[in-house]
Formats: sequence, C-alpha cells, structure tokens
Amino acid sequence: MSKDTGEKKSPEAMAAMILDLFHRSMVHYGLWFAEVRHQLGSEKSHAIITKVSGNVLDVYMNRFAKILGVPMKDGLPAPLLDLPVETLETLREAVSLNWLALDGLWFQGVEFAHGMNDAKRCNDSCWAHFSPFEAAMIRKSLGLGKRAGLEGLKKALNHRLYAFINEQSIEDTGPDRFVFRMHKCRVQDARKRKGLEDYPCKSAGMVEYPFFASELDSRIRTHCIGCPPDAHPEEWWCAWEFILEENEG
Repeated sequence: MSKDTGEKKSPEAMAAMILDLFHRSMVHYGLWFAEVRHQLGSEKSHAIITKVSGNVLDVYMNRFAKILGVPMKDGLPAPLLDLPVETLETLREAVSLNWLALDGLWFQGVEFAHGMNDAKRCNDSCWAHFSPFEAAMIRKSLGLGKRAGLEGLKKALNHRLYAFINEQSIEDTGPDRFVFRMHKCRVQDARKRKGLEDYPCKSAGMVEYPFFASELDSRIRTHCIGCPPDAHPEEWWCAWEFILEENEG
C-alpha cells in the first residue's frame, strides 16, 4: 500500500501530480539515454534505445490500459486503432507540433535567461544528438539496414517530425545524389508573418542534416545549397544536396 503523506487528495491535486510524474519520467528516460551515449558512444546507445523503447512502451501502455479499462490490440490501444485515418493524421500532426513547441520553449528559456548566443550554442549541440537519434528510430520503424542508401534516406526524411508539419520536396539530380528542399517551415513562416528577419538556422542545419544522413549511411555526404542567413529564393527556405560516395568505406 502507498504511504499516506497527509496531502490533500483532491482530483485537481492528484491530476497535477500525475502530470508532474509523467514529466519526471520523461526527463529520467532522456537522462538515461544521454548517459549511455556518453559512456558507450552513439552507435551502442542507439542500438540499446531501439530495444529499450519498445519495452518501455509495452510497460507503460499495458499498465495504463489495465487501470483505465482500455483494451489493447497488437500492443496498441484499441481506441486509437478505431479512429478514422484522418483523425490519426491530425493527432500525428499535433504530436509533431507539440515537439516543435517544446523545442521553442527550451530555446526561449535559455535565450531570455542567458542570451541568443548561448541559446544557439545549446540548440546546435542538441541537434547533434537528436538528429542521429531520430534517424536511428526511423531506421527501426522502417526496417532500414545499416547502409540505407539514398532511397532509404529519402524515406527517412519523409518520416521525421518536421515532415508532418512542414512542406518539403525531393528532386533526383543524378544517379548518386538528390536535393532536399524545405518549402514551408513553421518557424520561418511565423517570423515572416511577424515581419522579422529569417532565423539564422544554418549552423544548426550543418549539424542536423549531415548527422541524420550519416547515421543512415556513412557513405552519404551532405552539401548545403542554401540556408538562412544565406540568401534564398521565395519558393524555399533551405536546400541540401545528399551525395552517395560508393567508394567510401
């Protein structure tokens, strides 16, 4: 039995506590991954988290489903499976938008307390870790091999969190290369509506895109065609060329 702490057990207080416990669990999960990556390196940590993540979801979903009386089917909450595809797509977009909001809140938290330089420094370092992690999780979900090639990279780019809330395109420019363009970007579009200058995201992009591509295939090289503060045409915000070097490794 749980210990009686003597606190007032109103529905509001209990609900707030449950959400706080969720938050603590999220941070603990992230800290475990960060420490395993620090101690064992990216490749080993990605291999471990792809296994751990499935087990974590099973533990969470099955326990909550039992308490709330939610039926499970093939390891997924049955009510989710009963939703129309259109609703699931809206929910997927909402999850991605929440991720973007979380990213922005962290950036502003550092910026308002310590200035833009420290915020950008933290942001770029965060992308150095998140980008290959996201690639590793997408590799798992799509069943891509260690050398996914350009076709694997194309598929992965269309399954990123960004892909569900921005507008992007892929153009083959040769047998060993293609160009990826970001036509609509939530962050930049919002700044444009407010009459602000482009956010200079190239320093983050120079970490984000090469790390994402190389995680999927170490032979792929990334070239920045243009990204703010670079000048760019109206039809896209940033553009990146991915080249497969067959003789590499």
